[in-house]
Amino acid sequence: MRPLEEEDVSALCRAYLRNRDHLRPWEPRRGEDFFTEQGQAERVDGQLKERDAGRLVPWVLTLGQEVVGEVTLSNVTLGPFRSANLGYWIDAECVGRGLATEAVRAACQVADEQLDLHRIEAGTVIANLGSQRVLVKCGFALIGTAPEYLHIDDDWRYHVLFQKILNGRSPG
Repeated sequence: MRPLEEEDVSALCRAYLRNRDHLRPWEPRRGEDFFTEQGQAERVDGQLKERDAGRLVPWVLTLGQEVVGEVTLSNVTLGPFRSANLGYWIDAECVGRGLATEAVRAACQVADEQLDLHRIEAGTVIANLGSQRVLVKCGFALIGTAPEYLHIDDDWRYHVLFQKILNGRSPG
């Protein structure tokens, strides 16, 4: 797991093409341009701008030269809230190897020790039991369900919401 870079565009394009069907049930419907190098270049550029503004922390998981997953802390909010949303995916060929668990643990450690956040929130489509197991293994607690929470795979989907309290420190 390492920070996202501009140079990851081609590998991300290959990863999303390779995992198009695997990710479909868990992600928003993607236009054809998303699966092109130009589409990924625009997405990476936007993510890096959000990172530079302090609102996003994007990482890629790599195996050799190939991207096999992503982890992102988004909606980073400081002040009295000190929170972020966690998102991640793992390549279909790498599922079940513990990569998601280790990546989520690493993201939590960065959120606590480097970003000085208090909590992280994550949501999964109700049917995504694998992702829910990862969150529980990483110390996330169920906080509820949200009807029609996100538009995933061309429909408004119910989500199960989790949070992890990282620490009890007062905001800096």
